[in-house]
Amino acid sequence: MVTTLHRPVCDLLGCTFPIVLAGMGGVARSELVAAVTEAGGFGFLGMVREPVALIRAEVQHLRERGISRFGVNLIPAATDPTLLEAQVAACIELRVPVIGLFWDLSRPLVQRLRGLGIVVVCQVGSVPEAQAAAKAGAQVLIAQGVEAGGHVRGDRPLHEFIPEVVKAANLPVLASGGLIDGADLAAVLSLGAQGGVFGTVFIATPESFAHAYHKARLLAAAPDDTVLTEVFHINWPQKAKVRVLANSVTRGERGDPFTQARTVIGNEDGRPIYLFSTDSPLRSMRGNFEAMALYAGKGVGRVNGIVSAAERVRAIAAEASALLDGQIR
Repeated sequence: MVTTLHRPVCDLLGCTFPIVLAGMGGVARSELVAAVTEAGGFGFLGMVREPVALIRAEVQHLRERGISRFGVNLIPAATDPTLLEAQVAACIELRVPVIGLFWDLSRPLVQRLRGLGIVVVCQVGSVPEAQAAAKAGAQVLIAQGVEAGGHVRGDRPLHEFIPEVVKAANLPVLASGGLIDGADLAAVLSLGAQGGVFGTVFIATPESFAHAYHKARLLAAAPDDTVLTEVFHINWPQKAKVRVLANSVTRGERGDPFTQARTVIGNEDGRPIYLFSTDSPLRSMRGNFEAMALYAGKGVGRVNGIVSAAERVRAIAAEASALLDGQIR
């Protein structure tokens, strides 16, 4: 379907609207990906460090719902090499159509996936990184601004960064960082991006795998309640910044985040959740959620209700289309 919002990246990904669900680890599972996709967007399963059995199950769930175009998001830098190879091999065997990669660029991995006909999407935080990803063979870039929730590679405001990436790399560019509504999508499209990547706003849906505590904190947050910090670091490379809602950990009330001692604050099916880890509260967890990483982008103050993913997609598309058609001023 051709709409006001249609861009070439829609044909490459196989979606109606250039509205992309971020591959949020733990949160973006098949229920949410399916809902976004069925409404005309495109979704990434967030499978960082997840066991191969879960990847297989989530892919099967999508295909049982008749969904053929979707992505799997992997983070090589935050995954044990043996597990990463097993994840990649499973994605290849399952004929996953799109794979998203983030953090450290692995040129051999990009080229391996490309050689098998898989569409490779790389999220980048700088122009040199964008150029390197393009040279490695990425087919789509996600330009991440400093406003993004979760792990933040970018250090520039998104509105400044998008035109630079578009100019530097002759590839479709998706914009990521604090996007919440149709006005945000229209803005990034006007700057040369071919679509927007939305994360925080899709956490606040019934279909997301986030725990109800996380969703409630998003709804209660004010625009200036997020902080960029390195205190949530277990499971990731050192000095990896994350944007989260301020809590007892970011305020320094939980002690030294870089001590060698490990304190268990929760569990997930027998797996311990440690204080200062990058785990965010999920439906499958129990524990002290207040002290976990409550990921949120800078647009969180405009998230004011739990709305179905399909309704979110339709509202974003309708508002962006109206703005671009000149119906809203």
